Amino acid sequence: MLSAAPHRFPVALPVVVSTDADAATWTRFVDAHRDASVYHMYRWRDVFERAFGHRTEYLMARRGRIVVGVLPLVEFRSWWFGRFMVSLPFVNYGGVLAVEREAARALLETAHRLAAERGLAHVELRHRDPQFPGSPSKSHKVAMKLALAGDPDAMWSALDRKVRNQVRKAEKSDLSCAIGGEELVDEFYPVFATNMRDLGTPVYAKKFFTEVISIFHERTTVFVVRKGTQAIGAGIAIRHRESVEMPWASSLKAYRALCANNLLYWSVIKHAIATGARTFDFGRSTPDEGTYHFKKQWGAEAEPLCWEYALTNGRSVPDQSPKNPKFALAIRMWKRLPLAVAGVVGPPIVRSIP
Repeated sequence: MLSAAPHRFPVALPVVVSTDADAATWTRFVDAHRDASVYHMYRWRDVFERAFGHRTEYLMARRGRIVVGVLPLVEFRSWWFGRFMVSLPFVNYGGVLAVEREAARALLETAHRLAAERGLAHVELRHRDPQFPGSPSKSHKVAMKLALAGDPDAMWSALDRKVRNQVRKAEKSDLSCAIGGEELVDEFYPVFATNMRDLGTPVYAKKFFTEVISIFHERTTVFVVRKGTQAIGAGIAIRHRESVEMPWASSLKAYRALCANNLLYWSVIKHAIATGARTFDFGRSTPDEGTYHFKKQWGAEAEPLCWEYALTNGRSVPDQSPKNPKFALAIRMWKRLPLAVAGVVGPPIVRSIP
């Protein structure tokens, strides 16, 4: 069990705060580690700093000259949500990446000490699997992953009949899907922003997405579903090894009956198969909620996630979920905002919501 007193955790291995001079070394370690996510890549540091202006600490543990672990951290300081660190915010995965237990513990203890020294409440580590038994944790989210067939026809045959009918309905409604890159962001963003407003959630600034696509242009693909010339559904997919993930996807509520979301996901799945991917990652969901059931009907399997915490000064595990009653009124009010207002006010708020 982690203690509230950081001085009780002497760091056994040297842990340094990485700089851009260490980028190549960091990248080689991440590329070689079988459990690395795309978000462990060093270049995400530029996204967090440029798009949100957050302070980052990229910790690296070494045994002699050999890197044995890394931990990317983003620091938050908000009057409303408090002060804390997350690995990693705004995305689905992160946390400690190490090749030995001692390195993992050294990285955790260093992050814990930094948090305590800076008056931060906690460090949140978004792990796939538990890494620190006995640590405070939450298992409230699951990753939804679909094993892909070797060709689109076989994949189509494996889909649930209801899903196939909904894709056909979209096609019969004269919907089409464009596939591209940064040139499609101007169509993607209004769809995404509108959907976030309708959900009662502040929207990221467009700069976040342009930074992601600019920095990871070789890994990202933008999909836009159109009704004529009107964009009514859109998503951004990112490739890592043999998996394609779509962390950001939306469709307009006014066109829901046309099944734009179904055409969007089928287009991404076909594209993933064509590029040799073996897994499609729908992103994280809360079990038994609407998006969970939507992904489940495609045949996606739930993989439990484990968010672990290092707490300081006797603090408790945070609850920043939209289900927290203290956010209920704000969510109801947000849904009523004019889109133009939500688009201006939202980005400064959401930069503090990990």
